[in-house]
Amino acid sequence: MTQHDDATRMRHMLDYAREAVQMFAGKRPDDLERDRMLQLALVRLVEIVGEAATQVSEGGRQRYPSIPWQQARGTRNRLVHGYDQIDLRVLWDTITEDLPPLIAELERVLGQA
Repeated sequence: MTQHDDATRMRHMLDYAREAVQMFAGKRPDDLERDRMLQLALVRLVEIVGEAATQVSEGGRQRYPSIPWQQARGTRNRLVHGYDQIDLRVLWDTITEDLPPLIAELERVLGQA
């Protein structure tokens, strides 16, 4: 297995967060409720953002405290372990409210890295 540095993991977070936001662009909450493939794709993308956050070293997390590491990791854990109880409204909020500021912050941080 290949080891990745923190910048690579943060790029993964950025790429998958962007993809989730782009995939959901122009959609409404009821689109998410009706489209099982959209649900599965978005859940997976958000999971990957959280998994990549988990793989950033403790030093990397301390170096960039403006990134909500614990929230990203916690969301990933809730999606993976509570797979049978996913609240689509929370997923909607995550994609529409939480990911855009995360994307902006990752772009800022990676521009400095």
